[in-house]
Amino acid sequence: MDPELEAFLALFPKADLTDPVEERKNFAALAAAIPVPAVDGLDVEDRTVPATPDVPVRIYRPQGARAAIVWCHGGGFVMGDLDTEHPWATRIAEGAGVTVVSVGYRLAPENPFPAAIDDAYAVLKWTAAHADELGIDADRIAIGGHSAGAGISAAIALRARDEAGPAPCFQLLNQPGLDDRQDTPSARAFTDTPWMNRDKVTASWRHYLGGVPATPYAAPARATDLSNLPPAYVATAEFCPNRDEGLGYAMRLLAAGVPVELHQWAGTFHGSQAILSAEVSQRQLAELADVLRRATSAYREVPA
Repeated sequence: MDPELEAFLALFPKADLTDPVEERKNFAALAAAIPVPAVDGLDVEDRTVPATPDVPVRIYRPQGARAAIVWCHGGGFVMGDLDTEHPWATRIAEGAGVTVVSVGYRLAPENPFPAAIDDAYAVLKWTAAHADELGIDADRIAIGGHSAGAGISAAIALRARDEAGPAPCFQLLNQPGLDDRQDTPSARAFTDTPWMNRDKVTASWRHYLGGVPATPYAAPARATDLSNLPPAYVATAEFCPNRDEGLGYAMRLLAAGVPVELHQWAGTFHGSQAILSAEVSQRQLAELADVLRRATSAYREVPA
């Protein structure tokens, strides 16, 4: 493990999702300790997207942004909200120079699948329909997120393709949770890794699925057809149960003809980019923003 990360292991809470309500409090406390960068000219606004039920969003608009990303927070499908994602959404908006539409999707187990993907997909459709109001180009809307949010984003890409919905220009998948089956080497081996381990992943999927068999929209790794999906960036952490499903999904996207940039971060664990003082974390966060900036700028109109 990266020595700068290893020094913080004793401070990380036990990986557990036995009591989702209690863990939400712990997750919120951890997020509250993460500094939020001050960004000149960044307009931040809370809105509500009409749906059934309505979906809360927080919109981050850098000056001059013409591209956007519909952003889904992490938290194992059961934790997280607009406030816990605030430090990261701010960094994405600042670093990539894009409008970030952060989604406050409903959480399991109270709202199991498909509640979260219904919410996120409704926000994607709303963002595309309100592109002029948001000051963005409708063909430069990406989707992405961390962990469970990355898995939800991958599912949105599948659903938008299948339902001929708004076509995202890019998918940014950071340490995605994609497969409920947990039959990869990393999912089997990592039973005592920090923050995320096999038991916690098992509990996460149990809460999310609510006893219903998984479909490709719940667990995108189950999808048999990955063709005609948006170009993707996939990042994985070495000591993470999700590692191999992320690597496998990236390779299957490539085999299906989808352009993919893949980065396996050596010496890291799931969520370790939250340790901002570590050099590897700084590189991870900078790369996420840089990849998104380059991907969305590729969709600028060329002057006649």
